[in-house]
Amino acid sequence: MNTNRYIRQTSLKDFGEKSQDLLLKSRVLVVGAGGLGIPVLQYLNAMGVGTLGIVEGDKIEFSNLQRQVIYTEKDIGRAKLEVISDRLKAQNSNTSIIGHDTFLTRDNAMAIIPDYDIIVDATDNFPTRYLINDACVILGKPFVYGALHGYEAQLSVFNYQNGPTYRCLFPNMPAKEEIPDCNINGVLGVIPGIVGSLQALEVVKIITQKAKVLSGVLLIYNGLDQSFLKINFSGIDENKKIRTLGDYYFPYETETTNSISAAEFHLLMENETPLQVIDVRTADEFQNNHLANTINIPLEEIDSRHMEIDFSNPLYMICQSGNRSRIAQQKLQNSYNKAIIFNVLGGINQYNALLI
Repeated sequence: MNTNRYIRQTSLKDFGEKSQDLLLKSRVLVVGAGGLGIPVLQYLNAMGVGTLGIVEGDKIEFSNLQRQVIYTEKDIGRAKLEVISDRLKAQNSNTSIIGHDTFLTRDNAMAIIPDYDIIVDATDNFPTRYLINDACVILGKPFVYGALHGYEAQLSVFNYQNGPTYRCLFPNMPAKEEIPDCNINGVLGVIPGIVGSLQALEVVKIITQKAKVLSGVLLIYNGLDQSFLKINFSGIDENKKIRTLGDYYFPYETETTNSISAAEFHLLMENETPLQVIDVRTADEFQNNHLANTINIPLEEIDSRHMEIDFSNPLYMICQSGNRSRIAQQKLQNSYNKAIIFNVLGGINQYNALLI
């Protein structure tokens, strides 16, 4: 270990070389290399965490740049995992960077998570959080949670030393119409940086055991008035007894509506068969990145512009992750019950992942 590199840490009272050595020996998995994951990874890497795992299957888009500050305009279209891995290695060549070029799913979670001591949730969707929680309960791993909503954010540590789990605070996944979408509602660029830094701090506290960890405490941050609110909550024993993963974690993709996987949709696109594809993302998202020969009708305009669609032919709905397109599909199906309307599961994210 280069003692001079970390001297500002080792000279701290009650930290010293012993704590630095604990960082060096630790293995941390960060799920997501976006707004939250970037500051987590950069600070843990700079501070000397020995092994950092990254789960990320997405590509860099123009709209990412206002909050995902490690990426540049020249990186647009490149795989996030490739770019951030290279820059972390340049920042600290002593860190072992392990890339997992995928999204976390029920099929791979139990293969990836066991190799790490601490899991950081830097995702942007509820299904993945419940998946992380259940896998961590089964494997006895603590995980550090961060979430964003507009100008506000949340932070906590779950499953730490038999403490409360994510399900103790949020027992059930919210209904689909209750789920906020940052693609629609937005997020102020600096907020992920603040919360991601706080997540990194909790990771360091867990590793070194030098301070009280936010276990059983939900920290709510308001960026507009720079206020912090702490809410205590208790564990529920039943939530600590999970022994197997659930049958599925993306219930909105298992409803009795027509759907098509991104892989199947890709084959149709490759066959050059004319398809009627409706992209329901915002006009800005569509302009920055879209599939060829697709029509842009934003979700909020679907009710007023449905007459632009030919319902006599099959219709394929797509968005960034598959959630907005599913809502649009349901809206149109209610009005045109004989129409054949497919939702592309996983949306642009999954489609682009197939092209890597």
